[in-house]
Amino acid sequence: MAGAREILAMKNVAAMYANAVPGVVQQAKTQLVQSNLNYQKDLDEVALVVAKEFAGKEKEIGEGMAQAYCNEFTDKEIADLVVFYKSPLGQKLLVAEPRAIQNSMAYMNRWAQAFSEAVTAQFRAEMKKRGKPI
Repeated sequence: MAGAREILAMKNVAAMYANAVPGVVQQAKTQLVQSNLNYQKDLDEVALVVAKEFAGKEKEIGEGMAQAYCNEFTDKEIADLVVFYKSPLGQKLLVAEPRAIQNSMAYMNRWAQAFSEAVTAQFRAEMKKRGKPI
């Protein structure tokens, strides 16, 4: 599991879940405030206590992710991945991949918007043929 943890560390995966505990605490507090408006001040104070009590709990996410890698890759494959990520190409991948993924997602969103407009236009054209413009 150490190799899987090393891969996750090189990929800076912890940044993805670093705010998990405060986020869940805030979400729970917000939900409780909605049904207990008279207790907002108290719930604000209790949120600090709860966040402190559960601080560090997000490390369980990292352990679960490391276990997921161990379930998918053999020990040898994980060791090979560690070697790869330490190589010049692996280092480049670690830096460039987040941008590539972000740019890919942006492209997919633009594509989906344009395609949605084309589909809607086709619906309108077909409905117009039926004498039912929309």
